[in-house]
Amino acid sequence: MNWSALGFDYYKTEINARSTFDGEKWSELVYTDDEYIKMHISTTCLHYGLQAFEGMKAFRGVDGKVRLFRPEENARRMQASARKLCLPEPPVELFVEACREIVRRNEKFIPPYGSGATLYLRPMLIGTHVGLGVKRSPEAMLIVYCSPVGPYFKGGMKTINVVIDRVQDRAAPRGTGDVKVGGNYAASIFSGTKAHTEGYSNVLYVDAAEHRYVEECGAANFFGIKDNTYVTPKSPSILPSITNKSLRELAAHLGMKVEERPIPVEELSTFVEAGACGTAAVISPIASIFDLDSGERVSYGNEVGATCLKLYNALQDIQYGRSEDIFGWTEVVIE
Repeated sequence: MNWSALGFDYYKTEINARSTFDGEKWSELVYTDDEYIKMHISTTCLHYGLQAFEGMKAFRGVDGKVRLFRPEENARRMQASARKLCLPEPPVELFVEACREIVRRNEKFIPPYGSGATLYLRPMLIGTHVGLGVKRSPEAMLIVYCSPVGPYFKGGMKTINVVIDRVQDRAAPRGTGDVKVGGNYAASIFSGTKAHTEGYSNVLYVDAAEHRYVEECGAANFFGIKDNTYVTPKSPSILPSITNKSLRELAAHLGMKVEERPIPVEELSTFVEAGACGTAAVISPIASIFDLDSGERVSYGNEVGATCLKLYNALQDIQYGRSEDIFGWTEVVIE
């Protein structure tokens, strides 16, 4: 495989894992090379969005070992998604074991250290009850599959330009914004496509109630830097990013203050750096934010800020085994 040519897309690997819930218990994990799911045309997940998923990576380290990053956090977040959708909750142990085995059984697809590429894991949970009424699904299927993916930024980290577009809301207050379900992403396609057409990388979403407070940046969490402080929005409509959680802990460890609170749009101009953070890119530093309503643009500069770079390197050093994992975040799955 040409590792340097990989993008962020699906590439066929050999094995995926599956477990089913029959209304009473989860089955043993089954491993298969079948890439397809056979289901009834009236399966709940196809009609009413009873579906949740996770995104995570396995890293080939500088020492040749392969590490998973905080898989238990992904497992617990999937359980939170399942509770909100009234789906059966996959046990943490089942979820993590499926992830470990998918990495081991697809070892030849794990990109080498130094390529910038990684093995991306996609655990997914679907309601499999057959029926027509809008109601909970007592049956479900957990699937974990993987694909090698290239670096988000080819040729090094780059800044992005984003736009505030209040025409469409990503998630309703007290809705499903705080869990990782497909409907949230479906709701972002229209505004995201519009932003890309106009030359912006992402939409910076604001709260749906007042359209005054910063929420998510595309499919990632937002953060701003000022006065040696890492500031990130707090809202019941924001997905709790595992990357953001890790960056907050790293920032505190590096001697920074950390604030998780509402961020009014007017405060954006007071930050010296800003970024979006998530599994795919870790950190996407923001060069500018344009507000379509006011016509105002906040600029942070086209160069990657020193704090963004320091946090990015600190997290990547742990993920790739270049520094001691004092937090206990990584798990070696292949020696």
